[in-house]
Amino acid sequence: MIRKRGKLPGATVKQDYSLEYGEDSLEIRDGIIEPGQSIFILDDLLATGGTAEAAVKLISGVGALVVGAAFLIELNGLGGRSRLKTIPCKSLITYPA
Repeated sequence: MIRKRGKLPGATVKQDYSLEYGEDSLEIRDGIIEPGQSIFILDDLLATGGTAEAAVKLISGVGALVVGAAFLIELNGLGGRSRLKTIPCKSLITYPA
């Protein structure tokens, strides 16, 4: 599970990223993902792609391979998918933005 900064107990690994309105961080529990492990990202919303891109960097940074991503909703006018061009992405529902 990847969460916003300060939401997970114990030691974590952090990835900083930029938002339209500032900076934030994502964290994952240290040691929860092993190097070489294949990971599929599942999230509720793909908008500008900043959070999803940070998740990919975080997972890759601990040595795992992101094999794809799926989103419940995609706001397709905001360009989020273009930030994830190295992995296959699917969305259940798309809306123009």
